[in-house]
Amino acid sequence: MMIKQSALPSNRFSRMLKLGKMASGVASGALNEGVKRLARGEMPKVSELILTPTNARRITHQLSEMRGAVMKIGQLLSMEASDLLPRELTDILAQLRESAHAMPQSDLEATLQQAWGVDWRQRFSEFNEQPFAAASIGQVHEAVDRFGRRLAIKVQYPGISKSIDSDIDNAASLLKLFKLLPESLEIDPLLTMAKAQLHDEADYVLEAGYLNSYRQRLGEDEVFQLPQVIDELSTDNVLAMTYVEGDSIEALTQSTPELRNRLATKIIELSMREFLHWGMVQTDPNFANFRFNADQNTVGLLDFGALRINQVQRTQVFTQLLQAAMEQDLVKVVEAACAVGYIEKDDPFNYRLAIADLIQTAVEPALHEDEYDFAHSSLSQRMTEKLYKLRSQKGF
Repeated sequence: MMIKQSALPSNRFSRMLKLGKMASGVASGALNEGVKRLARGEMPKVSELILTPTNARRITHQLSEMRGAVMKIGQLLSMEASDLLPRELTDILAQLRESAHAMPQSDLEATLQQAWGVDWRQRFSEFNEQPFAAASIGQVHEAVDRFGRRLAIKVQYPGISKSIDSDIDNAASLLKLFKLLPESLEIDPLLTMAKAQLHDEADYVLEAGYLNSYRQRLGEDEVFQLPQVIDELSTDNVLAMTYVEGDSIEALTQSTPELRNRLATKIIELSMREFLHWGMVQTDPNFANFRFNADQNTVGLLDFGALRINQVQRTQVFTQLLQAAMEQDLVKVVEAACAVGYIEKDDPFNYRLAIADLIQTAVEPALHEDEYDFAHSSLSQRMTEKLYKLRSQKGF
């Protein structure tokens, strides 16, 4: 797959100018659409004028070019607030998960020379300068080093780490300006989360440490495969790892039901071990970070830049919350949810009950003695409906 290339606006002024240009184009498109509809005797909403197909393409293209924080905030909104956003905006943001542009060859060459020196190609027998993946922080290249090891080289976009805070603030201002977000949506916690996550993801030394810690906890495992950090090739903005073989995890749908159930069970078990035993939580668990190897029936785990480390005390209270939910003990669920921080003791009574009900509903699959039929379950829909009601009720 050929990934589009575009220069990354690296200083604060040029990135602000880029966002301003996008805003101007969106506003102009909305004005033209408004004139057309008024001429037909229609009275459209502002959001309907802004989220036209033309503007959708404009927004997606511009944010994909900028990468970094503005792209990440779009990804977070599409995952965390999709049930409250207009469908058109959700569709735009969802496209940002896989649509980043690659950096120009000149930027790639300069970044690798800075990391490895002008003779960096001598370190490899092969190096594919066309990336096979590009995301919000960097792009990934396939290579073979002098020892014959097949590698994945993660290269950070130039200057991306310095633009994080201002990018997020500017993007949030535009979303508020165009009134694309519901008034009931508290965006400030999402902005704080996005900034923290982006700063961590931009720290490749931190990511390498997380990956090594995770490998140590996982140990020798017959199902899960992790990349190994190549220390001598890794720097602050270049992360070199062994290549993990596999296809998209969606390829698992073509396997037998027995294999699908076995690997799905292993993934759920792993998430519980991460959370309740290791205190290490992957906060970006999208499908792109799982690879299915059909030859070995294994699952590759990728991208540890968004890992979070929980304190032992916090892990313990989450365990108590899970146990209370499994027992379907409403009083204990409310107490544990308070200890975790999901609710406060002075929150409205109905709000606390609604949160407790949401938590008890979430553990439904674990309460079944037999295998739970996820394919025909309405759990996801019911959870969405409860969450939407919770967020939209004015009294909460």
